[in-house]
Amino acid sequence: MTDTIIYEQPLNERIRTFLRIEFLFKRIDHILQYGNAAQHRDALTHLLNILSVFERSDLKQEIIKELERLTTTLSALENKPGVDMSALSELLDTLDHILDELHLKKSAIGQSLRNNDFLSSLRQRATIAGGSCDFDLPAYHYWLEHTDDDVQKQQILEWVNQLTSARSAIDITLKLIRSSTGFGQQSAPQGFYQQSLDNGQSHQIIRVKVAKDAEYYPEISGGKHRFTVRFMAFDIEQRSKQISDDIEFSLSCCAM
Repeated sequence: MTDTIIYEQPLNERIRTFLRIEFLFKRIDHILQYGNAAQHRDALTHLLNILSVFERSDLKQEIIKELERLTTTLSALENKPGVDMSALSELLDTLDHILDELHLKKSAIGQSLRNNDFLSSLRQRATIAGGSCDFDLPAYHYWLEHTDDDVQKQQILEWVNQLTSARSAIDITLKLIRSSTGFGQQSAPQGFYQQSLDNGQSHQIIRVKVAKDAEYYPEISGGKHRFTVRFMAFDIEQRSKQISDDIEFSLSCCAM
């Protein structure tokens, strides 16, 4: 178990959306691996949330644009000294494969799931607080109570796997961005840090690493040109306040 916590702040809407989707997929993974049947309802809620995110914008084209941008950036590294050409070639092949899969699918991401009558009935009630009560969705109640736990898990997995191409694209994008820059030590006088960003680089995510036993957390805000980090003393009873101590922390400004 790690002794640090990493806090992330996306610097554009595309990466913000990717991080939301990554979070929801990870929640489903955790439930399917460690959860019980009682949590399958939560897994389906996360799946419906993923479909809602995909539906709100032309995310398929956004994903394709990001993969093409990464492919162009990585291709520029070919034949440069110190570059592992075998690893680079394998990575470019992976990106090309995912792009091909996305281009081959003429429909929107998750369209087959949106066309599923059972899932559609759940989505219609999902926006209502307590809208998935047994009397609202008797078919859902039947599925939860009548279907074997392992069968439920397998069905959820089959639905999730229909989004594999999009998930793979988002996962590899975030992995490349996060690994683009290492962590460096910084100091925040009286709990405050500010830094300008190089306009010549495409910064995507700000990452702040602090000790797990620290009694404070960072609030990160930023845009294209600069970002700030305020270290706040946690208080569950009232609004948190910025601490007055000087803080040493690790910072990564991910750009790719």
